[in-house]
Amino acid sequence: MCTAIISVDPPSPVPVLVVGVRDEFVAREWAGPARHWPDRPGLVGGRDLRAGGTWLAVEPGAPRVAVVLNGRGRMAPEASRASRGELPLRVAADGKLGGLDLAVFDPFHLVGAEPDRVRLWSWDGEALTERTLGPGLHMIVNSGLEGEGQLEGETEDAYMAARLAHFRPRLAAAPRPEPGPDEPVERAWGAWLPLLDGDGLPRADHRALLPLLDLGDGRVWGTTSVSLVALGRGVRYDFSAAPGEGDAWSRVL
Repeated sequence: MCTAIISVDPPSPVPVLVVGVRDEFVAREWAGPARHWPDRPGLVGGRDLRAGGTWLAVEPGAPRVAVVLNGRGRMAPEASRASRGELPLRVAADGKLGGLDLAVFDPFHLVGAEPDRVRLWSWDGEALTERTLGPGLHMIVNSGLEGEGQLEGETEDAYMAARLAHFRPRLAAAPRPEPGPDEPVERAWGAWLPLLDGDGLPRADHRALLPLLDLGDGRVWGTTSVSLVALGRGVRYDFSAAPGEGDAWSRVL
């Protein structure tokens, strides 16, 4: 149940804000943001140690950021399946999907953001859609932009709907951050930061932005990291590997 939050305000000195909330089995190993890919030396992001890709990649020189979420639809054939973690690397590096055989990827939602343009690609295993995200606040969950593909009666979709209903109006009502390059994280992200730290909700709450759920048999699923990226003349990238802990934020770029 990953979440991406995008704010677009073209007149602002920081026209694009991207929040990436990564949900995964907590036992799945990963490495924190760094330049992990020698063939793409400009890219910075966390690295999934099982598949080698990432959930969010930043190209500071562009500046550009890309973030991927699982989607809904027909899964790729097991024998030819490729990791969706390749997608943010490609888009952050090149600014486009370009020439990929999408049939090898399971369904996804992929955001590619630059200071003057934000695009959302959605692949359902059969068709690719591309749209531009205009001015305003946008929230993307596994069922799509603003939960547009949610299904009645599905427990996961009910959780996503509750998350959107709780957090979207609060984020929209809070003063929009304009993170400066040298400000401490609390000042940079302002009124958004307490919301992105969970807004005081228990992590098992059905509205939680930062869920943590014990599924039994030793399996625990939840938010393992949160990334905050601001795009203007340059890029600011803040990261937390301990979601919900206010003192866990560190500066990446």
